[in-house]
Amino acid sequence: MNLKKEQLIEKPYEKLEIYGAEALSSEELMAIILSTGTKEFTSLEVSRILLNKFNTIGSFRFLQEVSLDELRKIRGIGRVKSIKLKAIGEIAKRFNKPFSLEKLKIRSSRDIINIVEDMKFEKKEILKLIILNTKNNILKIKTISTGNVNSVLVDPKQIFSEIIKMEAPKMILVHNHPSGDATPSKQDIQMNEKVKECAKLFKIELLDHIIIGDGNYISIETRR
Repeated sequence: MNLKKEQLIEKPYEKLEIYGAEALSSEELMAIILSTGTKEFTSLEVSRILLNKFNTIGSFRFLQEVSLDELRKIRGIGRVKSIKLKAIGEIAKRFNKPFSLEKLKIRSSRDIINIVEDMKFEKKEILKLIILNTKNNILKIKTISTGNVNSVLVDPKQIFSEIIKMEAPKMILVHNHPSGDATPSKQDIQMNEKVKECAKLFKIELLDHIIIGDGNYISIETRR
């Protein structure tokens, strides 16, 4: 390795320009985000301290869970940098969101997951309703209810009032399990059956009910 390349080890900006972003370590990527260090530490050293603090192994997912106060306790990370880091964590959550719901068609469970996958990061159970037309194009996505870490209470009126108002023929339900295990609980199955009964009364088709875990999902309707 020549002297120029050796010098790049401590210069992530230049290293990215020459070798590409994929060549940088997590510490180097974080150093670019932090931009500056302190009188005591370089941005790369602050980055190393930050990543070691939260025991990350090449992952920045902690940015979605850590609080602003926790970030500010790290020497070299003040108000502006902590806010910037939290903003980056939120941006990462939104990468899978479509540019627009218009003309977005649901063909499989995977299509649904691609739209609402960021629900896996939620700390509480959330139930979302996806309203579709006759061709399975999405008309609207609405959060129906927010519960606690173990369950979410659902009143069928909350679900069907919106669908009836829009005169929509089809629907999909999606909720998350903060535990990370997508296996449906007895309460989930009972709730699903209750919603299916109501849907039949209103002549609305329940296409699917998906539970999102951490890196996995299960359809209550197909159990896969």
